[in-house]
Amino acid sequence: KTGQIVCYLFRTYHVLPTNASPRLDSNPSRRQLPPMPTLSILEAKNRLDELVREVEAGETVVLTRDGAPVADLKPHPQPKRGLRLEAIEAFKKKHGIDSIFPHVPEDFDDPLPEDFLLRPLPQEK
Repeated sequence: KTGQIVCYLFRTYHVLPTNASPRLDSNPSRRQLPPMPTLSILEAKNRLDELVREVEAGETVVLTRDGAPVADLKPHPQPKRGLRLEAIEAFKKKHGIDSIFPHVPEDFDDPLPEDFLLRPLPQEK
C-alpha cells in the first residue's frame, strides 16, 4: 500500500508506517533504529525455540498481550572473565592474609643447575 512499508521479521509480515522506516538518516542525531520484533504471547509460545535462538544472537523481542507490550526477551548478561581483583582482596581480608607471596627469593628466575634432579632431597631434621 502507498504510505506503508512491509517489514519481514521472524517469517511474519509487519506493516509499518513510513515514518518508522528502518533506513538510517545521514545525520547521526536523527538516525532511527529498526523496530524490535514484536510477537503475541501465543505466537511466541508456539515458536519459543526459534525465539531463543534469535535472543542468543543478541536480538531483543517484545512480547505483547492484546497488542500491549508486557515483556521483553533479551540476552542474559554474560559474566566478566578474568581475574576479579576485588574478590581476591576480600578473600585476603577475610582470612587475615597480608600478601599472597610473602617472600620471593632473588634467584627465583635463575636457571636450575644441570644436576638438580639427580641430587638427593635434603634430609629434614
